[in-house]
Amino acid sequence: MFRLPEFNYHNKVVFLRADLNSPVKDGKIISDARFRAVLPTIRYLLEHKAKIVIGTHQSKPYEDDYLTTEEHAEILSSLLGVDVGYVEDIFGKCARNAINSLKPSGILMLENLRFAAEETKQRPLEECEKTYFVKKLSPLVDYVVTEAFAAAHRSQPSLVGFAKIKPMIPGFLMEKEIKALTKAYESEEVPKVYVLGGAKVEDSLNVAENALKNGKADLILTGGLVGHIFTLAKGFDLGDANISLLERKGLINLVDRAEKILNEFYPYIRTPVDFAVEYKGERVEIDLLSDKKWVFDERPIMDIGSRTIEKYSEILREAAIIVANGPMGVFEIEEFAKGTIEVFKAIGKSNAFSIVGGGHSIASIYQYNIKGISHISTGGGAMLTFFAGKTLPVLEALRISYEKFKNKKDFNQ
Repeated sequence: MFRLPEFNYHNKVVFLRADLNSPVKDGKIISDARFRAVLPTIRYLLEHKAKIVIGTHQSKPYEDDYLTTEEHAEILSSLLGVDVGYVEDIFGKCARNAINSLKPSGILMLENLRFAAEETKQRPLEECEKTYFVKKLSPLVDYVVTEAFAAAHRSQPSLVGFAKIKPMIPGFLMEKEIKALTKAYESEEVPKVYVLGGAKVEDSLNVAENALKNGKADLILTGGLVGHIFTLAKGFDLGDANISLLERKGLINLVDRAEKILNEFYPYIRTPVDFAVEYKGERVEIDLLSDKKWVFDERPIMDIGSRTIEKYSEILREAAIIVANGPMGVFEIEEFAKGTIEVFKAIGKSNAFSIVGGGHSIASIYQYNIKGISHISTGGGAMLTFFAGKTLPVLEALRISYEKFKNKKDFNQ
C-alpha cells in the first residue's frame, strides 16, 4: 500500500474518508474518541497545505442517532482549533462549489454520506466506481485518504469507489490498525487468547472457528450474548427470560452452529460459570450449577459473575497475545459493568501484546480509564471480519489502487 508521506499535498484536494460515526444521547454526540483518532492525519494534511474534504457517515436511516454531520464539523473545529466548514450536501452543486472554493489548509465537512441512497447499499468495487457519488466528486479530487477502518468491512462508493480512479492512501490511523491487527494475527507467540463478547454473535462464531482452525488462537473466552449462545450449545439451560431474549434478537438459531464448533474445539472454548442478574433492585450472582437457576426464568442475565471474572483474569495474566472484542455484559449500567471492567483491566495488566476493539469496548475503556492495552481498535465489525480471516473490501481497494498508480512518478512534484 501507499504511505501518507509519499505524496505532495500542497494545493491538492484530498477526499478524507473518515469514520466519525459516534454514540449519541438526546440528539448529541457523547464521545469524541473517533475524532481524536484521526487528528494526526488531518494535522499532517493541514501542515502540508492540502484542501481537505471530509466524508463520514453517522448511523443509518430511521435510527435515533441518524444525524447530520453539522455537529461533527463543530467537534473537529474545537479539537483542531481551526474552522471546519459544513455543507448540507454530498455531491450536488452546493458541495462541488464549496470544494472548488477551498483554499490550502481549508477543511470542509460533507453531509452525512448515508443521506445518499448509493451509500446505504453494499456493491462490488466495479459497481461503486460507476455511482453518481464517484462520478461527481472524482473530477474535483486529487487524492483519497482513508481513515475509515471501522467501516473497512463494507464495500460502498465512498470507501472503495475511487480505487482505480485516484491514488487511495491509508492515513496514519488506518496504517496503525493494519499493523497492529496483522501483528496479533500472525504472531507465533503463545498462548494466544481471544475474548469474544457483545452481541455480534455470528461474527464472533466466524472468528472462533477461523482462529482455532488455523492456529491463530489457543483459547477463547466468551461473554455477553456470545457467551450465552456457547453456554446453551454446551447443554446448559439459561431459563425462559434469556432464551426469549435470544429469540427476539434472532440469535437462537446460532446455537446449532456453536455446537458444531464445540464438537471440534470443545476444550479450547471457555464459557461463564456464573452470571449476574438484577433481582429486587440489586446485583445478584448465580452459579450455573446452582439450585437458584430458576431466577433465569424471570430475570435476564446482565453480566458474568465473580468466579468467571477470576478464572478469565488468571488465564489472561499468562497470555502472550490477546484479542478482545465486545463487553461481557450490560456495561452501561454501573452494577453490571464489573465483568467488562475487570476483564479489560486484566488485559491491561498482562504482559501480552493486546488488542481491544468494538464501540462498546472502547467506550468502557475510556469511561473507566483502563490502562496498559497495546492497541485500541476503532473498528468492531471490521476487526471481527479481519480475525475471521475474511477479506476487508477497503484493504483490497488500497492494494488495487497501489497497483494501479505505483508507477506514477509525479507524486512529490
